[in-house]
Amino acid sequence: MLISGRGSNMRALVERSRVPGAAYRIALVLSDQPAAAGLDVAAGLGVPARALPVDPAADRVSFDRRLSAAIDDCAPALIVLAGYMRILSAEFVDRYAGRILNIHPSLLPKYPGLHTHRKALAARDAAHGATVHFVTAELDRGAPVIQARVDVVPRDDEATLAARVQALEHAIFPLAVNWYCRGRLRYRDGRAWLDGTALTAPVLYDAGNPDP
Repeated sequence: MLISGRGSNMRALVERSRVPGAAYRIALVLSDQPAAAGLDVAAGLGVPARALPVDPAADRVSFDRRLSAAIDDCAPALIVLAGYMRILSAEFVDRYAGRILNIHPSLLPKYPGLHTHRKALAARDAAHGATVHFVTAELDRGAPVIQARVDVVPRDDEATLAARVQALEHAIFPLAVNWYCRGRLRYRDGRAWLDGTALTAPVLYDAGNPDP
């Protein structure tokens, strides 16, 4: 798992991995930020974690090759981006094609990149949310897997909207990882496939039926 910040999605993924019947475990947490609070969170949860600091003199490809070497040491089935803020090189993405999942705080394809809650409020959107998607070389444009939605209410500001969206992130990200590690979810021909069927639209999360 790759992180850059406080690791709230990482915590949710680790906690769900310890529920009876979970199909995955977290082998390693890596951060490009030595001061990331998530590293201490991971250590407190008993998960191997370490920083891989960025060398300002090195280019993105060189850093990603170091990152690949650290990842390959533990040979994971899946790479999960949980608040990882560096853009990955095309070489890295191609190396692990179909094996990288990301969580993004918007209803993609709306609002790739940063400041998604601010953009949703400025556009007066009626709904906002989060998307789990496969990672490709094009930022936040990989095949979507599952989305969760919240209504935007008149009293919302960025902080209140972000908090409600994040609660949904913590529900849908472990679900998608579980699907992948059970063999139900795969990436092929530029699309996400669930249970052998190509998704024409992301699965819409339903709290009343959380694992369809």
